[in-house]
Amino acid sequence: MNHKSNRKCVLSTAKVGERGQIVIPKCIRELFDIQSGDTLVVRGLEGKGILIMKAEDLLAKADTMKDIALQIVENKDYGDIDNKKDE
Repeated sequence: MNHKSNRKCVLSTAKVGERGQIVIPKCIRELFDIQSGDTLVVRGLEGKGILIMKAEDLLAKADTMKDIALQIVENKDYGDIDNKKDE
């Protein structure tokens, strides 16, 4: 297994086992504090790749985005959106 490290960016390889399992390299587990039993979200986008993220990190980002959206909605008067398109 080869890996190169540059600050907080790590590039490594993992092989897929017979049952479709992969072992996340130790350097990446340490960098992202991934522990045995953690829940990971796996997202695949055809033609682009696979994203693996800790579920708790995704939830934290979603909460932050929700807070920002609420602030925008609460602090802005949208009025009649259809009429504002023509202005």
